[in-house]
Amino acid sequence: MTDNLELSHQQERAFQPQRLSAPRDFLMPDATLTPKSSLVLEIGAGKGKHALSFAMQNSDKHLIAIERTRNKFEAFEKLAAQQNSANLTAIHADAIAWIVHAIAPNSIDSIYILYPNPEQHNPNQQWLNMPFFEFLLSRLQVDGEIILATNIETYMDNAEHQANEVWCLPNTRSQVASSSQRTHFEVKYLARQETCWELSMKKPEGYQTRFDKWMIADVSI
Repeated sequence: MTDNLELSHQQERAFQPQRLSAPRDFLMPDATLTPKSSLVLEIGAGKGKHALSFAMQNSDKHLIAIERTRNKFEAFEKLAAQQNSANLTAIHADAIAWIVHAIAPNSIDSIYILYPNPEQHNPNQQWLNMPFFEFLLSRLQVDGEIILATNIETYMDNAEHQANEVWCLPNTRSQVASSSQRTHFEVKYLARQETCWELSMKKPEGYQTRFDKWMIADVSI
């Protein structure tokens, strides 16, 4: 770790990326090595509804969509093959380990985390409660955006609090439009007339983390 670094956040516990092995059958995707367009990341892509639509509508961006659950990924992979979008890379892996091994600092334009597992019985596993979130911020470009969506108000309340008090990120909370259809979960929740929430967090210029220069080949920062 770098000593005497003035961090831009209040998270004391440090993530330890050097302890994570690469996912099974890990291959570095070409998009992360020689990006020809803005890189976008989706964590927890499910069966790919948002990823497939995003790729079609944003030809100037390359989306890397990660899904861990095998049956969901297989459904996503089949649809992605049919659509055959050159700007979409579907990844079957644990997102945390994959990001550590594949994503360079300051390389991602935006990150989507849409309707993650709320982890109501294990709140330490909520994204903004995890030390890994600092590492994720180090991969984001200046003025890059993280978009989090959930139908659980208490989850959003905590995320907004963490964004403000721990991560010190400019953010905007809003209700998802009733006509939105980004994911299968979103369609289901809105059809039941549930309120869905979105939190947009921006990485300001000069934001510093412990991992801004960290790459997997490094043994220390």
